[in-house]
Amino acid sequence: MSPGHLMVIGTTAFLLAVLATPALRRTALRLDLVDRPANRKLHTSPIPLLGGVAIYGAVIGSLLLAPHRAELVQLAAILLGASWVSFWGLWDDRFGLPPAAKLLAQLAAAAAVVVAGIHVALPGPDLVDVAVTLAWVVGITNAFNLLDNMDGLAAGVGAVAAACFTLMAAMNGQLLVGSLAAAVLGACLGFLIHNFNPARIFMGDTGSLFIGFLMAVLGIKLRFPANVVWVTWMVPVLVLGVPVFDTTLVVLSRLRRGLNPLTTPGKDHVSHRLERLGWSRREAVLLLYLAGCALAAVAMFISLATLAEAYVILGAVVAIAVAAVAWLERAASGREGGGSGTEATG
Repeated sequence: MSPGHLMVIGTTAFLLAVLATPALRRTALRLDLVDRPANRKLHTSPIPLLGGVAIYGAVIGSLLLAPHRAELVQLAAILLGASWVSFWGLWDDRFGLPPAAKLLAQLAAAAAVVVAGIHVALPGPDLVDVAVTLAWVVGITNAFNLLDNMDGLAAGVGAVAAACFTLMAAMNGQLLVGSLAAAVLGACLGFLIHNFNPARIFMGDTGSLFIGFLMAVLGIKLRFPANVVWVTWMVPVLVLGVPVFDTTLVVLSRLRRGLNPLTTPGKDHVSHRLERLGWSRREAVLLLYLAGCALAAVAMFISLATLAEAYVILGAVVAIAVAAVAWLERAASGREGGGSGTEATG
């Protein structure tokens, strides 16, 4: 697939998201499908949900323009799994859903892509590959759900990661990954026009789970024939480093305070802590965009690095991350627990 085809897919997704989001905002208001203010949330007036439906429709609609039909079984499995988690996210936005039910739905979606042949390929037993794949997909899916805690954050970080995946897929001839990543990139940017602070609509669990699932699967599906697996496993972890770091910080912080890391809502995410340190909400979100871009650049270098170079760089990144966790816990520790959900809640 040529870069031109990827641009067509991305531009189509962008236009579909830009045009569909206002209509879905009006629909959400008519249906009273809104996120209401609460003590643990940042917004002070009801904000329509259904933005995730616009993202979903933009991705699916733009993929109709993909010029190839190779890997059709895997594409169907990916879209089926993403649609499944998005549906239950919509159900949760409207009616509420127990965390255990959401987890089971995500495991089922992850199992579908494993059955289709999409899984990590580590040296060792196949059972280990399956277990790591399930954990990765469910973990990243929920990491984006948790990251959806401030206007424009999940959509912007998703766009940065999708842009990196699009570029690396084009460089390595990965047609399926390139098409999906370009579609997510365009959809996130189109939605971000309506979602950047001050947001006029939220993506809800419908969108955050959908984006998270696709990013997790694309990270597994992307391959680097010119390098070895002992190096390339780092690439998706770094590209998705912002949601990984945010989730790690929140889980460690809540466990330290004796709180349930998955069900106790609050304002203890990286974005909230940056705001308490003096940055505005827009500035906090932009700083995390910048962090995502920096990690994407490191990931692209590592994809071409030698084994020694890759592990030296990884060690430096881990050291910086550990220092950042310690600093944020000390300088801007939240007094409330944290949870998951819609913007400014998770």
